[in-house]
Amino acid sequence: MSPLAASSPTTVAGLLAAGTTYSFEFFPPRDDAAEAQLARTLGELEPLGPSFVSITYGAGGSTRDRTQRLVVDILRRGSTIPMAHLTCVGHRRAELADILARYRRHGVVNVLALRGDPPASGSPPSDGDGELRHALDLVELARDLGPFSIGVAAHPEGHPQAPDRATDRRHLAAKLARADFAVTQFFFRAADYLRLVDDLAALGVDKPVIPGIMPVTNVAQIERFAALSGAEVPAGLRARLHAAAGDPAEVRRIGVAAATELCADLLAAGAPGLHFFTLNRSTATREIWGLLGLPRAAAA
Repeated sequence: MSPLAASSPTTVAGLLAAGTTYSFEFFPPRDDAAEAQLARTLGELEPLGPSFVSITYGAGGSTRDRTQRLVVDILRRGSTIPMAHLTCVGHRRAELADILARYRRHGVVNVLALRGDPPASGSPPSDGDGELRHALDLVELARDLGPFSIGVAAHPEGHPQAPDRATDRRHLAAKLARADFAVTQFFFRAADYLRLVDDLAALGVDKPVIPGIMPVTNVAQIERFAALSGAEVPAGLRARLHAAAGDPAEVRRIGVAAATELCADLLAAGAPGLHFFTLNRSTATREIWGLLGLPRAAAA
């Protein structure tokens, strides 16, 4: 871990070293209506006093400029600490180095280094010399250009493209040997997260792994996300959701209750924090926050 990451209260690694973190994830808006929705969501969640927020990066870098603008804007407003997602698919090394250098100039020090998905066209990135192919390559580049506080992605149930769980764990351990922390893909069983942490410990890795939480508010949506990520929706939860599919309010109630139970189990087991995938909406996250009795920001 770099000296910056270990000591600074403006880094995610520094926050994790200081205690439990509670954080939110957003995606860059694509139009004026989405921008207004995100502004409302940010305003509704700000009173909770998140430890940090993260901003996603579209497939193949499709939201590159919007991601950068949003991250820098959040940093300038000073209400919370931003973390920028960055992917290497679809970019040359020089482009990524330029993005990282610009973040440093603006004072952005937190980066989630990802391999990323190819663009919708399916066009693969160039095979030219010096191109980055894996998240570990991007971690190394950020280390060279830093100092940055660097996170990587983890998959409690194994990456969907990994040949087996053992291979996935070895790859994650290699990333965490150079990164400062990990944030998981969403999952539904605390046992899957705890097995991930145990597997890493067996490989000599003790870096913080923040569990990612996605409360179910739409049955078709969560099944689509689960299919893409390799996460399994437990049969009991799936049955309850499908039985309530015609009642959006009941679906939300079931999803919030399941996520709240998962969060409580994770915190009781010693998870270093919770990272909520908000999908740019605040209601479910605020409900879970209240049910857990999590602290709110001090009044100004």
